[in-house]
Amino acid sequence: MRPLGIDFGAIRIGVAISDELGMLAHPLETIPNNDAFLPKLQKIVLEKGISAIVVGIPRNMDGSYGPAAEKAKLFMSQLKTEFPGLQLVAWDERLTTLEAQRLLHAAGRDVKKSRPVIDQVAAQVILQSYLDSVAMQGGATE
Repeated sequence: MRPLGIDFGAIRIGVAISDELGMLAHPLETIPNNDAFLPKLQKIVLEKGISAIVVGIPRNMDGSYGPAAEKAKLFMSQLKTEFPGLQLVAWDERLTTLEAQRLLHAAGRDVKKSRPVIDQVAAQVILQSYLDSVAMQGGATE
């Protein structure tokens, strides 16, 4: 199983992919959130053999859902229609953008100049969190 991670945003959507073993997440790309996104995602799913999509759902620190989470849930509904055979997983993405910024800073990258990369690194953090959770449960990602 090879899951894909998504950091949904109103302007950009970060995408990350796991390795073939389903153990490590890697940033893939940042795609503009426009009409070209779904065809691009369809191409990735087919070319990379994706069998699951993990979508980050932003929650408030108290666990409640705000407007951004509702948009992400609507996006997931669209993915369910577009990819009926794929497993879709909603994943808590609290603080993933901050973690992505921290990782980029630790790697010596200027965070302000790395805006396009932040979204895919946030997707990587979301996907890696999911992969780690599955590994801790001792199960495969299927």
